[in-house]
Amino acid sequence: MNGLWTLAAVGISFGVTALLGKWMIPFLHKLHFGQTIRDEGPRWHKKKQGTPTMGGLMFITGMVLAILICVPLYYAAESSETLLMRAKIFGGLVMAAAYGAIGFFDDYIKVVKKRNLGLTAPQKLILQFVAAAAYFGTLFLAGEDTVTVIPFAGSVDLGPAYWVLAVLALVGMVNAVNFTDGIDGLNGSVTFFFGLFGVILAGMLRMQGLGIVAAALAGGCLGFLLWNFNPAKVFMGDTGSLFLGGMVCALAFGMDLPVLLLPMGIVYLCEIGSVVLQVLYFKATHGKRLFKMSPIHHHFELCGWSESKICLVFSLVTAVGGVLSVLAVLFGL
Repeated sequence: MNGLWTLAAVGISFGVTALLGKWMIPFLHKLHFGQTIRDEGPRWHKKKQGTPTMGGLMFITGMVLAILICVPLYYAAESSETLLMRAKIFGGLVMAAAYGAIGFFDDYIKVVKKRNLGLTAPQKLILQFVAAAAYFGTLFLAGEDTVTVIPFAGSVDLGPAYWVLAVLALVGMVNAVNFTDGIDGLNGSVTFFFGLFGVILAGMLRMQGLGIVAAALAGGCLGFLLWNFNPAKVFMGDTGSLFLGGMVCALAFGMDLPVLLLPMGIVYLCEIGSVVLQVLYFKATHGKRLFKMSPIHHHFELCGWSESKICLVFSLVTAVGGVLSVLAVLFGL
């Protein structure tokens, strides 16, 4: 029966997200919530000017509904879950929603107030750190300790430093996922595979509640891709990408395996890493560039790769990272 709730979460999340596209995309068009394409990007992206954004609301609705329906029903039928695990699931969902709200305000300022950069960087970072601190504060009150598990090395107690490192890691990863949203279908396809392997890992660790969360994540991304594959009919906006970042982190920290963000989130890390390296190299060399453009998916675009090819390759890289994570848990715990 355990698999029934996982399948139900996939179906609800996918179905709601996919069906919402039929209504929400015309609605966003009607409101003139179109994406403004920045001049700094690849010149051919200008043809995407006016494509509806804030479409992340579609899969946020689908994922939240799937989790709020399937997790309580699973608990009622088959499980008496600990307070801590409930806090990880529902606290993680609230944390992801908080990041989605930050993204929504950012998108709203861009498309309604016509300020292309949205919230300022300090404003976004302050709100993101508050959301992360509130999430980990909730876990602390629910009984979370400062022990993290590292495959092949065992459990490591970091003491109070754990909370500081955890907040920094969460904020960094959420922004890494945000940087991955730059071409049609990329963030959705990469995060689909993250969710898929999250289901497998949760099953291996006997964390069925988190497996339902991972299934909802995978299903929502797949439903959104029906509308977001090249050529995209809608963009997720920061509303969607920041929410996905929160969900990714909720799964990793919920399993007490944030270290798996390294292999499973390798694409996200390469995206944000390329931005950091580009800036540092540009300043150090007084104007030279390490990549043709960052984040790194734009570099491959300028090398002649199609958006579909980038999505395929980056998704396969994520899948390889997922397989390595499964092997690490299987043989290293």
